[in-house]
Amino acid sequence: LAQVVESGGGSVQTGGSLRLSCVDSGYTGSNYCMAWFRQAPMKEREGVASINSIHGSTQYADSVKGRFTISRDNAKNTVNLEMNSLKPDDTAMYYCAATYAYYCGIVPGRFTYWGQGTQVTVSS
Repeated sequence: LAQVVESGGGSVQTGGSLRLSCVDSGYTGSNYCMAWFRQAPMKEREGVASINSIHGSTQYADSVKGRFTISRDNAKNTVNLEMNSLKPDDTAMYYCAATYAYYCGIVPGRFTYWGQGTQVTVSS
């Protein structure tokens, strides 16, 4: 049973940067997807970025392309999300999630294991 734990949230001003990290205990060396999702108050949970542990393919939501970068350190069972040029619209609870799959995508229903979330707040 995989467990994922997020860290690194906080508060920044518009244009600032944050780095989120997620440690997972479920990585076994097979095709494994890790992803970040976010949910703002009164909005549905949306996919932000995902990465495959074997072939390294990534996928990003259009709203974060060019600003966010997802990366994975298999040796440390860690996935990171570098967030730059942050905007108030990026304010949300950010969740790390994982699943066993070849194709990852960023659809919440495809992911099995979820963390508790970490808050990101961007002020104008």
